[in-house]
Amino acid sequence: MASHRRPKQPSRTRVTVLSLAATAAVALTSQSANAAPKPDKKEVKAKVDNLHEEAEAATERFNAAKEKQGTLEKQVKNLQEKVARGQAELNDLRKGLGSMATAQYRTGAVDPSLQLFLSSEPDQFLDRAAAMNQLTAKQAESLRKIQGKQRTLTQEREEASGKLADLASVRKELGEKRSFIQGKLADAQKLLNSLTKAERDAMSQQEDRASRDATDRSQLGEVAAGSGIGAQAMAAARTKIGAPYDWGNKGPNAFDCSGLVYWAFKQVNRTVGSSTFTQVNDGPKIYNKADLRPGDLVFFSNLAHVGFYAGNGMSLHAPKPGTNVRVEDMRYLGSFMYGVRVGG
Repeated sequence: MASHRRPKQPSRTRVTVLSLAATAAVALTSQSANAAPKPDKKEVKAKVDNLHEEAEAATERFNAAKEKQGTLEKQVKNLQEKVARGQAELNDLRKGLGSMATAQYRTGAVDPSLQLFLSSEPDQFLDRAAAMNQLTAKQAESLRKIQGKQRTLTQEREEASGKLADLASVRKELGEKRSFIQGKLADAQKLLNSLTKAERDAMSQQEDRASRDATDRSQLGEVAAGSGIGAQAMAAARTKIGAPYDWGNKGPNAFDCSGLVYWAFKQVNRTVGSSTFTQVNDGPKIYNKADLRPGDLVFFSNLAHVGFYAGNGMSLHAPKPGTNVRVEDMRYLGSFMYGVRVGG
């Protein structure tokens, strides 16, 4: 009689191992299918350019905060000096009143109300002193001056305290913006490092060619001549073609976009704002490109960038990290906002 045996069931351990292996195989297959291919040079360049644009926009906000910091520091210094002078004047007034009391004491005629003043806080006494009407006219005038000086000093100290709080806030803001910019630049560098050396060299050579072309165009006269202080400033900026971009730098050997503008105008004894956000207020705005003249400032991409209008649709500017000051077609600089004519 034939034997009918049930097939042997696989052990629980074997089932578990097989299941895990199958799961891992599916996961690996899925990862391989979904893994994004390594970005090519063109994609990396686009991403790096975008990160640099974000860093440049943040740089202009950094420059604006830096400008505000400088203004606040001057205001705080002036207020502190004013308070110090006021305190010295108050001390002299008190000393003069004390001299009157000393003279009266020597003659045995110290006024009771003056005794009260000298033995307590003036703020608690001054209002009562006028009502008592027991002081001499000279003493009463001195007391009124002291009272007025004390009130002024209190207001000035409060104002200085408020400015110091604003200054602390701006300094914190500067630190945060600095970290943001450095983070964007570090991200851009990581992307560049993902390329091969040959790809990085090719990108670098492309930027070098752009800078050389800018120099050639400038020497060939493609930077149009103009008149007025803006054209004079652009002539100064032209001498910096080839200088490297460096965020937050106003020269003389490296620049960011607004830093180049600031430095150039300084060479012709004109002070303009030190960020795009203030340079837009240094002259009337020009919205039609056809009305631009060489030397006008041209602004792009929500005030993220500025350059000089060089004529023929070109701009002389400090482009972005990793590049040099150059002349470039405005079509590649972002969305045109308007021009500004410094000096009218």
